[in-house]
Amino acid sequence: MSKNIIVTCALPYANGDIHLGHMVEHIQADIWVRFQKMQAKNCYFICADDTHGTPIMLKAEQRGITPEQLIAESYQAHTADFAGFGIGYDHFYTTNSPENQQCAYDIYNKLKVNNKITLRTISQLFDEEKQMFLPDRFVKGTCPKCKTEDQYGDSCEKCGATYAPTELINPYSAVSGSTPVIRESEHYFFKLSECGEFLTKWLSAKGRLQAEARNKMQEWLDGGLQDWDISRDKPYFGFEIPDAPGKYFYVWLDAPVGYLSSFMHYCQQKGLNFNQLWNSPDTEIHHFIGKDILYFHALFWPAVLHNSGYRTPDNLCVHGFLTVNGQKMSKSRGTFITASSFLSSGLNPEFFRYYVASKMTAKIEDIDFSFDDFVARINSELVGKYINIASRCAGFISKRFNNRLAASLDQELINGVLAIKTELAGLFQEREFAKAIKLIMRVVDEVNLYVDNHKPWLLAKEDGKEQELHLVCTSLINAFRLIAIYLKPVVPQLVAKIELFLNSAPLMWSDLEQLSLNNEINNYSHLINRVEPSMIEKIIEINQQQLDAQNADSKSAAENIVYEKIAEIISIDDFSKIDLRIAKIVAASHVVGADKLIQLTLDIGTETRNVFAGIKSAYDPANLVGKHTVMVANLAPRKMKFGMSEGMVLAASFEDKHGGLYILEPHEGGQAGMRVR
Repeated sequence: MSKNIIVTCALPYANGDIHLGHMVEHIQADIWVRFQKMQAKNCYFICADDTHGTPIMLKAEQRGITPEQLIAESYQAHTADFAGFGIGYDHFYTTNSPENQQCAYDIYNKLKVNNKITLRTISQLFDEEKQMFLPDRFVKGTCPKCKTEDQYGDSCEKCGATYAPTELINPYSAVSGSTPVIRESEHYFFKLSECGEFLTKWLSAKGRLQAEARNKMQEWLDGGLQDWDISRDKPYFGFEIPDAPGKYFYVWLDAPVGYLSSFMHYCQQKGLNFNQLWNSPDTEIHHFIGKDILYFHALFWPAVLHNSGYRTPDNLCVHGFLTVNGQKMSKSRGTFITASSFLSSGLNPEFFRYYVASKMTAKIEDIDFSFDDFVARINSELVGKYINIASRCAGFISKRFNNRLAASLDQELINGVLAIKTELAGLFQEREFAKAIKLIMRVVDEVNLYVDNHKPWLLAKEDGKEQELHLVCTSLINAFRLIAIYLKPVVPQLVAKIELFLNSAPLMWSDLEQLSLNNEINNYSHLINRVEPSMIEKIIEINQQQLDAQNADSKSAAENIVYEKIAEIISIDDFSKIDLRIAKIVAASHVVGADKLIQLTLDIGTETRNVFAGIKSAYDPANLVGKHTVMVANLAPRKMKFGMSEGMVLAASFEDKHGGLYILEPHEGGQAGMRVR
C-alpha cells in the first residue's frame, strides 16, 4: 500500500464561471479523497486555476483590466464555489506563479537536453487588424467537409471533422471580424511522434485507464502520433520561452504543470520535500479529468513527464459530461447552470453531491441532472428514509432518558448494518459511487423496517416497556451513526451536523468497529429540509439573471465594440422612397478576382435581379441558395468591374466588424416579392 496519495482535478480556466458540469468532476474526486482520508491515509488533494492564453488576454482587454486582475477575480469566485459545494482541497493555487514558471522552465530545458524539442516554420492565419496570430478557436468559417457555416478553426461541431484553420472556407477572425491572411512563423514542437513505444507500454499498465479510454488512445497510437506545437507568438499572456524572445509557452504546456507547481507551493508552506513526495515509488498520483481532455492527459502529458524525468500519473480517472433534463447544457434553454446560482438559491449543495454520487460509476458515462428525479430522490432517500431514522427515535432519548443512550442494543440490527462495510469500501475505492449509494440505501430500508416493526411511538405509551424503548432507540441511533460513516464522503457537511447531534468527534472509517453505548447525545434538531419544485425554479431564475447580466456586460462599451452614430433624422416621406422587398436567393457564386464579393441571383416575385454583395468573409455561396433575405429593390443599378449590380441586400455588422457580418432574414412565412414597410 502506498504511503502517499496525490489527487488532482483538471484546472478550471480563469475566464469563466464554474458550472455544474465542472462540479461533477470535483465532487467525484472529493468523495474519493474523503474516503481515503477517513481511512487515515496520507492523501493530498491539489488543484489550481488555469490562467494563461489568448482568451484570458482578450477578455481582460475587452473589460479594460489587466489579465492579473481578471484571474484574481476568477480565483476568488472559483474558490468560493468549491467551498460552497464542500470540495476539500488541501491546496488551490494558480498557474500564474513563480513555482509554475520554475517547473515549466525545468521541464522544457530537460526536454531540450533529451532532444525532444524541435523548431519548425508553420503557416498560420494572422489578424492584420489586431496584429496577432489567431488560435484555432478564434478563427471561424465554413467547414471544408460538410460546408456548415460558423464553425471553429479546428473542428466542426456538426459533422465532427477536424482540420487546420487554413482549410476553412471563408475564414474570419472571431476577434475583429476581419478576413485573416496566412503568414509564416517559427514554432517550437514537442516530438510526441517519437514517444509511441513508451506510451504503448505506459497505457497497458493495469489500472492506468478505463478500458474504453485505453482503447480510444490505442486508436490514436495506431494512427500515428503527431508532434505537438507548444509555442505561441506575441501578443500572448503566459510565460516567455527561455532564449526565445516573443515566443510563449502554449497554455496546454504550462497548465498541467500546475499540478506539480501547486503541490510544490503546498510543500513549501508545510515544510515538506516536494521532489521526495512527487517522485517517490511510495506515492500514487491520480488525475481526475473529463473525457474531452483525455488525449492530452493520456498521451502528451505522460510523454512530457517521462522525458523530463518526472513521475507519470498512476491513474487517470476519466468521467463523462453532465446533461440537464436529458439535453446538453444550454444557455438558451436555461440549463447552463452555474455553481454560484445553485448556491445563491439556498438549496443545499450537498443534495447535488448526493444526486451526482447516486448516478456515478467508474465508466466514462454521461450523467443526467433530471430536475424531477432530483427532487424525488432527495426527498425519498435522504430526507424520507435516512434522516427519518433519527427523527423517529431521537426525541424519546431526549425526553425519556435524559439524552443518554442505553448500555446495550440489538446486535442483530447492528450486524446487518455492518455486513456491507467491506463491500462498500471496495465500491468507494473503485469509484463505483452509484452502487455504493444503492447498497447504503438497502441498509437504510432495513433499518426503517426495524422502526416499523418495533414502533417506538407505541412502546412509549405502554407501561413496562421503558427498557425495551431505550434499547430500540439506542439501536436505531447506533445504526444511524454507522450509516453516517458510510455517507460521510458524499455528504460531509450533513454528517458534521450529525456528529454534533451525537456529541461525537469527527467520524472515521475505523469508528465502524465501535458502538455508542451509555453515551450522552445532544438534543435533536431538524437536519435537512425537503426539496420543493419551486427551489429548482429559483435556481433557473437566478441563473438566467446571471446570464442576462453577463450578456449586458458583453454588449457594453468596455468590450471595445464601436457603435455607429445614429444617422440624421429623415421624414416618413424619405423612408417611403426606399422599396424594401423580400428576395429569395436562387443562385450564388464566388466572383473570380474579387476579395469580398458574392454574386447573387435574387427572385423578388415579379422578376430576378443580379446583385453583387460584399459578404464573402461570412458566407459560403452554397449555403445561401434557398434562403430569403431583404433587398433594396429600387436602388439605381450600378455598373461594376464584374457586371451590373441591380440592388443591394441588407446586412448587419458593427462599424469595426466586431462579431462578423449577418444578412437579414425575414421571419418564417415571408415570401419573395413582399414589400417591407
